[in-house]
Amino acid sequence: MSPEGKKLLNIIILGFGFMFMFTAFQTCGNIEQTVIKSFNSTEFHGSGYTSMAIIYGVFSASNLIAPSVVAVIGPQLSMFFSGLLYSLYIAMFIYPYTWSFYTASVLVGIAAAVLWTAQGNVLTINSTDSTIGRNSGIFWALLQFSLFFGNLYIYCAWHGHVHITDKDRRTVFISLTVISLVGCFLFFLLRKPDSECSSSAEATEPLLQEEPCNNTATSSGCSHLCSQALDAFVKACKLFITREMLLLGVSIGYTGLELTFYSGVYGTCIGAMMRFGQDAKSLIGISGICIGVGEILGGSVFGILNKRIGFGRNPIVLLGLVTHIIAFYLIFLNIASDAPLAPEEGTDLEAFITPSVGVALFCSFLLGLGDSCFNTQLLSIIGFMFHDNSAPAFAVFKFIQVTQTLNRRVYCFTAEFYFELTCVCHFLCSPSWPLWPSTTVTTCCCTGSCSSWSWWGFWAR
Repeated sequence: MSPEGKKLLNIIILGFGFMFMFTAFQTCGNIEQTVIKSFNSTEFHGSGYTSMAIIYGVFSASNLIAPSVVAVIGPQLSMFFSGLLYSLYIAMFIYPYTWSFYTASVLVGIAAAVLWTAQGNVLTINSTDSTIGRNSGIFWALLQFSLFFGNLYIYCAWHGHVHITDKDRRTVFISLTVISLVGCFLFFLLRKPDSECSSSAEATEPLLQEEPCNNTATSSGCSHLCSQALDAFVKACKLFITREMLLLGVSIGYTGLELTFYSGVYGTCIGAMMRFGQDAKSLIGISGICIGVGEILGGSVFGILNKRIGFGRNPIVLLGLVTHIIAFYLIFLNIASDAPLAPEEGTDLEAFITPSVGVALFCSFLLGLGDSCFNTQLLSIIGFMFHDNSAPAFAVFKFIQVTQTLNRRVYCFTAEFYFELTCVCHFLCSPSWPLWPSTTVTTCCCTGSCSSWSWWGFWAR
């Protein structure tokens, strides 16, 4: 197999590993608050919203140490052990206790920081300047198949169920745990690209750190690993305050806000709408499928087929801006204001139009399509601009994204639904300020990360 073929195979394996893991985890995130409402137990008093706030809080802080962990044990083992902690979080729902629920939330927050930093590192070392866009699209499309398969299973398993029984819950979460573990072990199939190997034999070796062979080597190896860890931390801190990362941070921050909305809040809202009929709970799964279809379509068209169909970055981000504006407006008209905080039996209130299942699912598709517009371009840009410092760069990327996600999680389980929508839309379409002059044009940057002006600032230079 050619060197390029091996790199492409690594990207595909990476995508499938994440697809299996997040088939389990994202499905868990979409349904956990609905499941918790159905618990009939005096021993469990947890909240899905509180759990997600803990996860993203720890996730945000752990991004400071994630580059060091990846530097010490390597990206392959980093992803494997992180995946095990994801699986532990999912398995906790089989026999849930409040203490285990929140402990697992802390552990998965740490795991998430290490996992995504390692993912960015693997994506970058298996890409060149000419293939980073394609590889980002392939990875993103495969990752987002997780929304399709996981939520299809939820729809089939819970179709016609008004109340989620203990048996239903255990069956679902045992299945999700097994699926997550499959993804963990797929990471062992990753191999070093030829460019990093000194011989052809090494090309078949996994992406593991080399082991020292004697006591002297062990001592010097430990010193070297400590030096690597410190160096990775320092690089991440320096990258955070660079001009390029600060400007990209505006765009990254918005993706954190809308991620919280479509992954945790919107599905719960749909499941709480009694006007959608007795199948409202199973519509959570259909909503996730529609989000996944939008994500896969965006990842395929704007990543894999980008060069063939001739799209630049600006039209793609502008499309994301338009689709999310339309989605938020229709959600405002269609979803009742008390839907996120409704009791287990749901809410019978209307918004401004007669609640429509079709409109709700169309909004799910638009949320997924817009999200793919932003994320495929962000992955490509960061991999291109920070190729030599990919692990610290992706750690900073996740730190900014997750900090904004946490800010939203803090109020999403207490705030009015319309207040939440107002906050997201305000960040989406805020006033602009001048960017630095380029060599050819002077551009503008919108504080709402979806604005295409912030992208022109980078690519018109």
